[in-house]
Amino acid sequence: MTTFGQRLLQSMAARGPVCAGVDPHAGLLRQWGLDDSPAGVREFSLRTIDALYDRAAAFKPQSAFYERHGAAGVAALEETLRACRDAEVPVIADVKRGDIGSTMDGYADAYLSGPLKADAFTVSPYLGPGSLEATARRAADLGGGLFVLALTSNPEGAQIQHAGSPSVAGRVVEAVAAWNEEIAPGSFGLVVGATIGDGARRLGIDLPSFPGVFLAPGIGAQGAGADELRQVFGSGIARVLASASRSILVGGPTAAGLREGFARTLAAVESALGQSESR
Repeated sequence: MTTFGQRLLQSMAARGPVCAGVDPHAGLLRQWGLDDSPAGVREFSLRTIDALYDRAAAFKPQSAFYERHGAAGVAALEETLRACRDAEVPVIADVKRGDIGSTMDGYADAYLSGPLKADAFTVSPYLGPGSLEATARRAADLGGGLFVLALTSNPEGAQIQHAGSPSVAGRVVEAVAAWNEEIAPGSFGLVVGATIGDGARRLGIDLPSFPGVFLAPGIGAQGAGADELRQVFGSGIARVLASASRSILVGGPTAAGLREGFARTLAAVESALGQSESR
């Protein structure tokens, strides 16, 4: 069985460094001429996947936009995740779960097996990164992975992430790096904002040596260019997967518009990362 890390890197090599967010929030539904309803959310999601399945390195549905519609919204999320699996595109469930013990076991089973199965899901380590180690092991057993919040771009994040010496973020990075070394190589990534500047360096965090993928919002058309990315990721820049949603989704509702939006985003990201299309 291939690991999640292997599958993701293969997809990035084949399709480029962009993860397409599937974010059916009310404003975009309205722009697309769809109802703010479970049916509208479902239509939005399936159109996005159908238009981009052969272009995006991964998809990342944001569960909040489905959950707000109750059970019918969760059913739409199930169908969205199934469509990604059927298209054989890695899918990351953006759920940001964080708890302990059997509760995290339940979340791992929920998002890495069964009707809500994804290839990986996002987690919050602020009950202590050790509280997630069993989840990492469970993910590896199921052939999946995790993306762990580490250094986020929202200003409020620094209050916790930068605290301490070594910093909280530093301890998170160290723990997740160890999972990649000891449990499943490359299957555990970090969420790191592309606009954090020299934050990691000031905290003494060596991001270039991290042995996994960085899921990074804020690249290219969204803000960070080549200079900013070198400052954040250094020689680890080749393992950056840009998370983009609005810059792509505003091209809807047509498939052609979504593909144009994706092409513009991909070009901006590859330019910022210093990559040229060779696929």
